[in-house]
Amino acid sequence: MSWDFILPVCSDDLVKSGAVNQYVVQDVLSIKQLNSHINSFKAALRSQGPLCILEHFDTAYSVLQHCRTVDVAVKEDTLELLIQVVRGLSVSLPTLLLSGSLSAVDRKQQLNAVKMSVFLLCKLTETLESDSYRETIVTAPSKGRKKDKAAGKGLLQWDSERETVLQCLTQLLQLDIRTLWSLSLVEEEFVSCVTCCCYKLLENPTINHMKSKSTRDAIIHVLGIMVKKYNHMLGACVKVIQLLQHFEQLASVCAQAVASWSSEYGVKVIVGEIMREIGQKSSEELAREGSGVKAFSSFLSELGTLVPETMIPNISVLLTHLEGESPSLRVAVCEVLGEVLVRVLSGDQLDDSARSSRDRFLDTLQEHIHDAHSHVRARVLQVYARVVNSKALPLCRYTEVMELTVGRLGDKSVHVCKSAIQLLAAFIAHNPYSCKLSSVDLTNPLEKEMAKLKDMRDSQKEQVPVAVITAADLWDAMKPELEMTVKAQLEPGSEEEENEEEEETGGEEERSDRDTALQIAQLLRESKYRKAVGLCIRAHSLYPESLFYSDLADLNAETLIKTLATLFKGPEQETPQAVSSDAPPTPQKEGGGNDGRESELKKQEMLVQYLKDTESFALQVERAIAVINNMLYWKTTTIVQEAVQFCVTAFEFSVANSVCGVRKMLPLVWSTDVTIKDAVIQAYRRLYLNPHGDNTRAKAQTLVDNLSDLTIDASLGTVQCLEEIVQEFFSSESALQTSVVQVLWERFSGRRETKALHRRAAVLLLGMAARAEREVVLSNLDTLCSVALGEKVAEDYLLARDTLITIANITDHVRQSKGVPFRLPMDHHLFSSLSQAIADGVVQSDPHWQTFMEQAVRLIYFLAESPDQLCSRLLQRSAHLLLEQITEGGEPNQSQLQEGGSQGSEEQVNCVSLAQVLSLCGAVAFWQVSHLERSVSAELRRRRGEKEEEEEKEKAPANKKEANDSCVEEELGLVGASAEDTEAEIIRKICETELLSEGNMLSAFLPLLVKVCSSPGKYSHPQLTTAACLALSQYMMISPAVCKDNIRLLFTVLEKSPLPVVRANTIVALGDLTVRFPNILEPWTPNLYASSINKYCLDNAIYNLLPDIISRLSDPERGMKEEDFNTIMKQLFSYITKERQTESLVEKLCQRFRTAKTERQWADLAVSLSLLSVCERGFKKLQECWDCYSDKLAEPGVYQPLLSIAAKLRRRAKPQFKAQVEDYEKRLTAVHTKGLENVENEEREQQTGDAQSQNLKTPQPQKSVRKSTRGRSKPKLHDSDLVTPRKSRSRPKPAITFTSDEEEEEDAVMAESETPKVTTPIARTRRTRLRH
Repeated sequence: MSWDFILPVCSDDLVKSGAVNQYVVQDVLSIKQLNSHINSFKAALRSQGPLCILEHFDTAYSVLQHCRTVDVAVKEDTLELLIQVVRGLSVSLPTLLLSGSLSAVDRKQQLNAVKMSVFLLCKLTETLESDSYRETIVTAPSKGRKKDKAAGKGLLQWDSERETVLQCLTQLLQLDIRTLWSLSLVEEEFVSCVTCCCYKLLENPTINHMKSKSTRDAIIHVLGIMVKKYNHMLGACVKVIQLLQHFEQLASVCAQAVASWSSEYGVKVIVGEIMREIGQKSSEELAREGSGVKAFSSFLSELGTLVPETMIPNISVLLTHLEGESPSLRVAVCEVLGEVLVRVLSGDQLDDSARSSRDRFLDTLQEHIHDAHSHVRARVLQVYARVVNSKALPLCRYTEVMELTVGRLGDKSVHVCKSAIQLLAAFIAHNPYSCKLSSVDLTNPLEKEMAKLKDMRDSQKEQVPVAVITAADLWDAMKPELEMTVKAQLEPGSEEEENEEEEETGGEEERSDRDTALQIAQLLRESKYRKAVGLCIRAHSLYPESLFYSDLADLNAETLIKTLATLFKGPEQETPQAVSSDAPPTPQKEGGGNDGRESELKKQEMLVQYLKDTESFALQVERAIAVINNMLYWKTTTIVQEAVQFCVTAFEFSVANSVCGVRKMLPLVWSTDVTIKDAVIQAYRRLYLNPHGDNTRAKAQTLVDNLSDLTIDASLGTVQCLEEIVQEFFSSESALQTSVVQVLWERFSGRRETKALHRRAAVLLLGMAARAEREVVLSNLDTLCSVALGEKVAEDYLLARDTLITIANITDHVRQSKGVPFRLPMDHHLFSSLSQAIADGVVQSDPHWQTFMEQAVRLIYFLAESPDQLCSRLLQRSAHLLLEQITEGGEPNQSQLQEGGSQGSEEQVNCVSLAQVLSLCGAVAFWQVSHLERSVSAELRRRRGEKEEEEEKEKAPANKKEANDSCVEEELGLVGASAEDTEAEIIRKICETELLSEGNMLSAFLPLLVKVCSSPGKYSHPQLTTAACLALSQYMMISPAVCKDNIRLLFTVLEKSPLPVVRANTIVALGDLTVRFPNILEPWTPNLYASSINKYCLDNAIYNLLPDIISRLSDPERGMKEEDFNTIMKQLFSYITKERQTESLVEKLCQRFRTAKTERQWADLAVSLSLLSVCERGFKKLQECWDCYSDKLAEPGVYQPLLSIAAKLRRRAKPQFKAQVEDYEKRLTAVHTKGLENVENEEREQQTGDAQSQNLKTPQPQKSVRKSTRGRSKPKLHDSDLVTPRKSRSRPKPAITFTSDEEEEEDAVMAESETPKVTTPIARTRRTRLRH
């Protein structure tokens, strides 16, 4: 073979004449010729194998040239042939390459076959991919179901064949085909041909879908081979960057590819190269790329999750983007740091370098908790949450990060607040301190351990320190004197002294060499140097073979000193216990006790520090709870959900005040948002309804304890919310229900010793269960009566009251059930017990009898067959007992009578008993009316409905016309209307004529009520006055006649009564009467709303006087401090709530700039403007008054407050309005920095230039020019003159005017036309006349 196949840059280059021995396509076949040549190609492939591509290259090349016009079948056949050729080469080449006997001609032949087949397969693949994408775009908008069958078939086949092509390329490229090239240098064109095909496939929009996973993995595999074996690393880096810049959806795919090349193919360098490419991009480049920045960010985040350890060496190149302007890149870098911290730099086994890197990364994350962009702040908090959940945050940083996180709870961004709550919950759930985080519980242990630590330190100071001197130190100290002694001993005149020493230290022969060595050391320690030296010299002669004295073979001063040093410093550690006890203690023995004490002291210090850290952490959590509890009622659903979850976590860890949050979120069970309601229900189910225990009984006990704790001391609203939770628990099927009910009955009945509060909680919980299942209470009604309403009822009226509430839950009124009403007969034991308890309590002074009585009367009307008769008897019985007390009791307790009253017989009445009787009368009157209008009316409607249904069944319409008429009446709502009116009229007539008739028991108490209420001087007992006024208002609800007769008295009580509770009750009663009898109350409405009108007028006066107040307080002659002025203004501006008032004040205050003379006055006016809640209308007014203050913006005291107004508006502004605010800010800043004149000159020049350019484009007709008044002097205004630029209306309007007010404030003043004309004077009655 004499030619070479050169891979072309462009396919068309193959038809051009090339260099010498270069392959050139001889003839491009026509479409008609393709089928026959393809058949020849197939035959040659069967006979010659894959090398047939050398002869039939032109056929496949011609298909490429006609690919857009040729039939799909031709392309499919060609693709199949090329796949077979590549597969054939993959099978035949291994044997040839391993043999090593390929000739140059064969090698060229095989190389040409490889390059030709790969070139054709890759180019055909790219073409088919383009056609497939084009067909997808064309057919996507079509709404019809029928599509081109051929196109659909081709598309379907290509989707299935794409992976086959990649597998063929993988099989071929995995072989060591580089040996086919000269010097194994694969040409760049071959690498580009394969990789460009792969990158083309990656550009498919669906490549990141799950269905394309196998294709995606095959592409990554092919590119990995090219990177590792064909020197494509740099090209891959460049291509990945390009893909990210143009295809944002490929961020995840590229990250997976790079991670695979790094881990599976060992090319870790590519991670660093790509990171450097991204890190070197400047802010200007990133700003131009747009969507590429998001792709880079996603790529880095995904890569950090896949290969964090590989990114560490080059992570510094990314840190520069933390100072850049792209928030998404800052987020990505922070997420990479988080992954590195969690998966690489965590644990206690880190070396110093790793610890340093960890601390540096944590510092970086900590800085960006206060990032300028809210998205970055939120994501950094999420990164910290992952770090905390993975227990990768060092203990020393807990308190600091916790404090920063609590500060982010006040962030203006909802996402930041949500992330902060999640992080705080993670801190609590994974805290390393304790399972219970209560600062109160930690106070005592901390104080105890701190006192113990103080005692240990004091005791250590009191001990006399013992000098710890080592043997080496002692030797160094004695060595100079010892050297002198040695020299003296070795002199010739010392023989006599030696003989004396031998006599003193005789008996050496009896001792061993070791004992002698110890004696020498002891002599040295006792500073007996001369004896020690002499004994050492003699020991050598006694023990010549001993190792202790071997150096003395050559006796001189040096060897003698060396031997003594060895004996003193060496054997000291081996000194046995038999050594004389008077020897100085060795250093080791001295330090033993001290080391133990120091160890104990260090342990105690660590314990105290641990308790301090725990307490600090608990205090931070408690601080966070106070903030998060207020977030439970935010409007943002996600914030509320996170707050609920946080409260649950805090409660589980026994954080102080966490129960407040748990109770505060309870009313959210009534939320209209289903997600919030479900979150609260699940939270309470998790905390209270899923108890832990060894058996069912223990679980039931725990559940009851939990619910009882919530019920005790709970408000009425809390109990109602808790009913919803408990009702849902008993509505669902649970194995605990029976055991829970049994435990509740045991507690209520007193079978187990239980506190009174827990008994009341048990009976309330039984009532909640009865809402779901009536039989829980109904089957045990006798037990309830005997325990709570029996002979001992007077001992605990609160238990009796809660029992009545529980029984009421089985009534139709509470259950809202329809059908035949459920009522008990009058002679039922329950009603006899109630009557007895109420009547007996009338003549007692129990403060809880009142609430018990109210619930009892309510229950009688809910449950009794004839409640009016029962209550009539009850009133009669109570009155009889009261009279008996008057006649038989003698002189009453003087504490129950009011001092200063008259001495008549009426003074003998027990005021408390009388008050209780009157309260009973009022309760009966109220519930009697309610019974008629609710129960009786509902029963009449029910019976009428049943009667009508029976009549309809009995008779059909007589004819079609009657049927049509009845249908029309039904549609018009006339059917039943007259009947309902009749029923309502009956009820109204009963109330007006029968309830307070002479024969009715209620009417007997009306004169007494009126007398008590109209004689406050005579009946001045607070409880009696309160009960009488409330009962009178309840009587007035019955009949319009009674209401009309006593309405003046009720208003007199409202005006004159000194008791707040009486006035409050009267206001509520008047509101009810206004709804019930509006015509009677209509003339009295001015008196009713007098107090609110007065408050309105007060606020209005503050509004009108504010400009004058500001001017006078800021007067330099007064000398008021700036802080005092700001405090006063904050208080006064809190009364300005209306938008119209704010708008007007903006204008008034701006006008005051013209008359203000000093810088302090300007600053005070600017601060006052900043205190207003300026809205869009107020901002426009601020812009209109620009001339009033623009010349004063050079002063910081004026510029800063006005700039703060714009900053507040910008935070909550819509895009269009936000642009206006930003322009205003720029103008403020320009005038402040450059000066007003310079800015105006620039604007004037710009306007002139714009006008000239406009005139050059289109000639405009001349118009009359109005001269500008800017800068022209204006008449001087007095401080009290408040004029506005707007013209006043010509129509006169009478109004109550105030100082400095203007004519246009319609809603700020009260006009005469708005004042009610109908007034009814309240007669004043002298106190002395009331006593007669």
